[in-house]
Amino acid sequence: MLRHLTAPLGWFEASPGLGKLCGWLCLIALIALASEMVDPSYLDPSHQKFIFLIGALGMWRYGNAATHYLRGMYFLHWRFPRMRKAVERMGDAALPDHIFMVVTSFRIPTHTTFKVYQSVFQEVQRMPVPCTIIASIVEKGDENFIKDIMRQEVRDRDDIKLVIVRARGTGKRDGLAHAFRALSRQMPLENAVVGVVDGDTMMLPGCVERAVTLFAYLPSVGGITTNEFCEVEGSRLMQEWHTMRFVQRHINMCSMALSKRVLTMTGRLSFFRASVMTDPAFIKDVEADFLDHWRLGRFQFLTGDDKSSWFSLMRAGWDTFYVPDSHTLTVEHPPDNSFLRATRQLMYRWYGNSLRQNFRATRLLGLDRLGLFTMYVLYDQRVSMWTCLMGLSASVVAGLLFGVQYLLIYLFWVLLSRTLVTLLFFFTQHPVDPMYPFVLYYNQIVGSVMKVYTMFHMDQQSWTRQKTTISNGNVSFDAALNRWTSKTMLLSSIAIFFGVISVLLELTQP
Repeated sequence: MLRHLTAPLGWFEASPGLGKLCGWLCLIALIALASEMVDPSYLDPSHQKFIFLIGALGMWRYGNAATHYLRGMYFLHWRFPRMRKAVERMGDAALPDHIFMVVTSFRIPTHTTFKVYQSVFQEVQRMPVPCTIIASIVEKGDENFIKDIMRQEVRDRDDIKLVIVRARGTGKRDGLAHAFRALSRQMPLENAVVGVVDGDTMMLPGCVERAVTLFAYLPSVGGITTNEFCEVEGSRLMQEWHTMRFVQRHINMCSMALSKRVLTMTGRLSFFRASVMTDPAFIKDVEADFLDHWRLGRFQFLTGDDKSSWFSLMRAGWDTFYVPDSHTLTVEHPPDNSFLRATRQLMYRWYGNSLRQNFRATRLLGLDRLGLFTMYVLYDQRVSMWTCLMGLSASVVAGLLFGVQYLLIYLFWVLLSRTLVTLLFFFTQHPVDPMYPFVLYYNQIVGSVMKVYTMFHMDQQSWTRQKTTISNGNVSFDAALNRWTSKTMLLSSIAIFFGVISVLLELTQP
């Protein structure tokens, strides 16, 4: 299976298999050491303190995770393979009449741009249907560079064309809108399919064909997103954090695809019906999406074009889907050399987009359009940011008040539970590393903190690559009022949270 290309440092480079084995052995030894530090009386089910470790809240959280995992594995290993065989039996009838590939590039390193466009031209060269590549760029130098790549990769194909669109460099949304309008001027056929590719995403062989043929088999689906692997230009820790996130993404995508309610049309690589992409309402949603907030007023979305495209599809009545055997390789450029700063910046952007979409989707789409399971997932996203912090918060408070054994129990439980989750990742067809239990926990705690902060500051946005932020058009008094009410509500929520922790701890004591 695919693996990110950057090898670990040191003597493990010569023998990565031995390095992983040592990592797993160290992890097992650490779990054993933690178990020896726990007083057995605290693990006795008849003891009243046992509720501290195994309680209704924990069972609910792990039940949600188990539900997604079982749904995802059912889809990946049983449901989707049968769909793929049915599509293969359709033969050429599953192919679209025309394929358009929209590629956006802005401030992407030259070597990455070369790999991305090389993969695009190689993929369309393989397809036995006419293809048009629409490149949305800012710099003039990129235009000549892309044309040179096309001359190298495209041979004996007069039906493959290149259209260059010059954007203003004011953001990805503007670049996409210009490209979509250029697509509309091409007047695509009814059966045409459009792929939207980010400037740091390489398509692996067969990626396009496996995705576009699903549209003929699934007439209710308007958008399809793909399975991502990554190559990280950063530290070993940053590599494992990214690859772990892609494993979690893969499981959740498979789970939601079972209901044809994938919650985002990822901007890295997604495919749409051409009739969807040329709809003026869809273009407007991507270009100038906004949220009406009860306290912060109306503000535009700076990032999150993938969430806007999903919302537009769902509002228009289309289903969304995930193709696990259509593979891409994204080149991840961390926004900062520091792991802590880089991950916080990325999570702030990702979770902000998700929460803004969450509140709007539940309010405007509702149960009839989303379905019961999707509505439950969206509401659970709002609750989980708090429940994921309860274990750590309660353990620290209990450790200070009642004894250090509570902290030791929590340490043992974290190591054991995250290791078991990591072992389940082996069935996802994604790479797995012994470092995953630690980055899983880091992602849970720091991610929850970032979600809590973002929920009360949804009008604050930033774009890590372009280093731009959204401007609040309110007068100074309104802007200051928004800032102070955001801080007040955040601090009040934290106070209520620790009040609930105190009550729960009181109930667990003799």
